[in-house]
Amino acid sequence: MMQLEIIAFNLQSCKIIQQAGAHRIELCDNPAEGGTTASYGFIKEAREASHIQLFPIIRPRGGDFLYNAEEFEAMKSDIKVCRELNCDGVVIGLLKADGSIDKERTAQLVSLAYPMQVTFHRAFDRVNDMHKALEDVIDTGCNRILTSGLYPTAEEGLGNLKKLVEAAQNRIVIMPGSGVRSGNIQNLAKATGATEFHSSARKLQKSKMEFKNSAMNESLEFYTADEAEVKKLVSLLS
Repeated sequence: MMQLEIIAFNLQSCKIIQQAGAHRIELCDNPAEGGTTASYGFIKEAREASHIQLFPIIRPRGGDFLYNAEEFEAMKSDIKVCRELNCDGVVIGLLKADGSIDKERTAQLVSLAYPMQVTFHRAFDRVNDMHKALEDVIDTGCNRILTSGLYPTAEEGLGNLKKLVEAAQNRIVIMPGSGVRSGNIQNLAKATGATEFHSSARKLQKSKMEFKNSAMNESLEFYTADEAEVKKLVSLLS
């Protein structure tokens, strides 16, 4: 069965994603930095509002994926919160300075997260050796890898995505993401053999504020899930 995961940056998006028929929500804050860990209140309300799978990202800051000891402790605390709030999984990604997978600390987080599932996110697209990184992530016990095939978009990384799906041999799910839209998802599925896909499927929502201080020179727009696009993605996969 094909599965679709959609990013939610707010509670409104969680409701849209669920109603549109997607299978999983990746819960994130801070879209400008590529997604960071949501607040306790955001995760709690998202869990109460959603019956589909909910996977908060565990990322204490934007930037690279080389974390110091304090940041690692924060990640562990956030995983405990997600487990206590009955989330279905978490999304993590840790690298070493040489571009290899931080196996030891990743495995610690996977163990701490149990029985939740764990996705290794697009930190994977910054590794120095794709095939070794695949085996390393499998060894840590992660359930899936979100990747664009080591290129900016899944379409550009299509060849590597196909190689990863073949090399994984059903030991771990390879989930293409980045630039996945209704216009290319069927081709990506056919060309890679992947069965799970990740999309932002987002659009800018204009502010409903009636008064706006023009001196602030701000649009006050925010990202929300595009219901029509999510429905189209679900339809194409099914």
